[in-house]
Amino acid sequence: MARVQLESVSKTFPGNVRAVDGVSLDIADREFVVLVGPSGCGKTTILRMVAGLEEITSGVVRIGDRVVNDVPPKDRDIAMVFQNYALYPHMSVFQNMAFGLKLRGMARGQIEQRVTDTAKLLEINHLLDRKPKALSGGQRQRVAVGRAIVREPAAFLFDEPLSNLDARLRVATRAELKRLHQRLRTTTIHVTHDQEEAMTLADRVVVMKDGRVQQSGTPLDTYNYPVNRFVAGFLGTPPMNFIDGIIKGANGRLTFMEGKTSGGQLTLPAGGFTFELPPVLAGKMANRIDKHVVLGIRPEHIHLRPFVAETSGMVDAGVLVARIGVTVNVIEPLGGDMDLYLSTTLQETVVGRMKAEGGLAAGSALTVFVEVSKAHFFEPAESGMNLVEKASEITEPAHAR
Repeated sequence: MARVQLESVSKTFPGNVRAVDGVSLDIADREFVVLVGPSGCGKTTILRMVAGLEEITSGVVRIGDRVVNDVPPKDRDIAMVFQNYALYPHMSVFQNMAFGLKLRGMARGQIEQRVTDTAKLLEINHLLDRKPKALSGGQRQRVAVGRAIVREPAAFLFDEPLSNLDARLRVATRAELKRLHQRLRTTTIHVTHDQEEAMTLADRVVVMKDGRVQQSGTPLDTYNYPVNRFVAGFLGTPPMNFIDGIIKGANGRLTFMEGKTSGGQLTLPAGGFTFELPPVLAGKMANRIDKHVVLGIRPEHIHLRPFVAETSGMVDAGVLVARIGVTVNVIEPLGGDMDLYLSTTLQETVVGRMKAEGGLAAGSALTVFVEVSKAHFFEPAESGMNLVEKASEITEPAHAR
């Protein structure tokens, strides 16, 4: 087990394509860190540079106390699990798992003990005589993980190991990986583009975009306090709703007024919704009066009826809850929950996730109730900074209109 450090690590490919741009990360011993982001953000390139499969353009990589920039992959004391499993088709499961130990010159008895113990841990001990072609996708994935575990490396590197599994098996295998880490406590770097996978597996999530780290933190902190609009929109299913508008001030109070953008320009047509900002939120937005901002609302913070606000214990406590008139466009049943695709007067699509119930129909008009205490405000850009990082600090009800 070991700490893994990256100091200002960059990778530039031919044609001056900068895949990784000055990334610094400090991954603690026994920590499970997930690198997540869209395709092409540089996360797999980082993993390959840690593994030694990709040459570093600049910066320093340390595993434990060693700088490993020029250390061959086989001498870095890491084990990598690939997306396509990379099993030897002509070898049995036992031979696949034992191969790396044989290359080390380990005694036969010790190899058998390690492989047998690991196979029992992964519940594949009944498959040791089979070839990969006789295994299901989930079984092949377990063998690939087992081949890594038997080596007892300083760190595990997982490169999208669940992406080839079907949805149900992916969820089950995800739980197994979590359970394994809790038992083995080996430093792990896991790469995925699936934000749900990142949130459920990680001790710490590292969100990437265009070769740079956007935010690093615990899953809940990163979800609840996104530093910018990109992180806010990337984490969450369905993603956060973004609504353009402006902050207005009058009589010592601040109000958000819904607007509409065209060609990057904000207009304020008639009919948009408005709501008053609670005092703490208003204090944080006092310097944004008459400026274009983007309101962020998560789908689960939109409700069909008045509710008991967590922060106040009061039903529909003034502007802690904003009433917004909407039209129902699409209803997606999800079992116990449902997603409603709504539109406001100025916004074509606002998604709400709530408990499933009948009696709703596409085209119907209704009023929804939004938890203003959970709202975010961002600068009006694709990666605009969060202007209110901890809106959930709001604990007092504001003046009820």
